[in-house]
Amino acid sequence: MTTSLGPIDLPDWAWERAEVREALRARDVGAVFRRVQQYAGASQTRIGMAVGMTQARVNEIINGRREVSRLDVYERIADGLRMPDDARHLLGLAASRERRTGGAAFDLAAFPEVVRVYAAQSSAAQEIQQQAREAQQLDVLAVRGLGLIGLNDSLLRACLPRDQGGKGLQVRIALLDPDSDALTRRAAEIGESAESLASGVRLTEARLRELADTCEVSVYRYRMLPTWRLIRTDDTMFVGAFDVGWEGHESATYKVMATPHGPLYRGFRRMFQAIIDGAEQTV
Repeated sequence: MTTSLGPIDLPDWAWERAEVREALRARDVGAVFRRVQQYAGASQTRIGMAVGMTQARVNEIINGRREVSRLDVYERIADGLRMPDDARHLLGLAASRERRTGGAAFDLAAFPEVVRVYAAQSSAAQEIQQQAREAQQLDVLAVRGLGLIGLNDSLLRACLPRDQGGKGLQVRIALLDPDSDALTRRAAEIGESAESLASGVRLTEARLRELADTCEVSVYRYRMLPTWRLIRTDDTMFVGAFDVGWEGHESATYKVMATPHGPLYRGFRRMFQAIIDGAEQTV
């Protein structure tokens, strides 16, 4: 066994590529190593140093003459390639550096459309903002939305156009009805008064009316207990979940991209449309 020269760092986008995710899901380490050669320019010797193998063993794996089956070897490979947690999940390993503080009711990372998993919204903030600045369509499903779009320093507010030149942007925001029983239940779940939560929704609505001169904005009130939290920027979604005791921004955040045959992106988009179709438009 060689002495480790340190882990190999692949660009973030490499772990999002479909062929890499398929190789991880199939535990095809040879295919993973070939992509490391392609995307990181690493030699077989360098890969071996990173994952604790000889060059000869790496060569056997790449050429299909040997398979990896031991969990401790998968762990060593994941550590040596600095796999992000969503890649580790696909390989059947537990999270490493990023830990969830909340999560959805089932593991969305198993779907091929999920190209990245962030520990919380804060970890995904920079990418969400970049996507929002370039988007033609922005959909948001939230509870009160203050931290997303209602305040000057919220996640999305600064990403929206500030003059008449931004009229091409279409923004749809669905917020929890401040007069609904669902809001009272949600307030109890997070240990907040219904009055405080309702005031937050109304403040967000008021602030969104201010955007009417710079983009095409529509705001809706829905009346069901919230489960999913969505931010859609054109063909990309960032999905979190609500549950008892924690709010959507604390949830693991899944980056979901539209694919020709994948059900997840289309299912979430269909759900959002159904919610606003049954909601009251206020702006």
